[in-house]
Amino acid sequence: MGLFSTTLSYFLFSGLHFVCFALALTVCGLYGQDLNTANHLAKYADSKWVSAVSPTYTRRPVYAVVVGALSAVTCLVYFVPFVLRVAGIVAAAWSFILFILWIAVFGIFGALFIKENPEGNSDIQRMKSAVWVDLANALLWLISSLAVLGHWWKRRDARSQFTGRAQV
Repeated sequence: MGLFSTTLSYFLFSGLHFVCFALALTVCGLYGQDLNTANHLAKYADSKWVSAVSPTYTRRPVYAVVVGALSAVTCLVYFVPFVLRVAGIVAAAWSFILFILWIAVFGIFGALFIKENPEGNSDIQRMKSAVWVDLANALLWLISSLAVLGHWWKRRDARSQFTGRAQV
């Protein structure tokens, strides 16, 4: 087994992280529209700016875009075949941190938009949809964290198949 050997677990982790990558980019696009609107309206990045989406929308979506970017970069790093094998418990811990960050994004924007009535406003409907994408991201990162932890636990003290002497 070389440094770049691929196994079934690599392909399963790559599939999971590909979905996480796609959803992270989706969130960046959904919340990035509000940042672009604020930029065109010459609003600066104050934590209390009111968006064109809704007068009750007093949190800026910069946090969601940063968490989405962190998730996307993490997925790109995890696509390299040997990274998850080398990172081990650190990768599981980082995936769990991303889960916590996504739960915070879901909590912040869910409190603002889940009960909001869009009344034909496509911006509010877009934000309501983005909240559910946030939840999907959080759940996928929890699954990723548990899967990486399980993979690390299974392979943490592996020995060679025939003699049992060599560390694998």
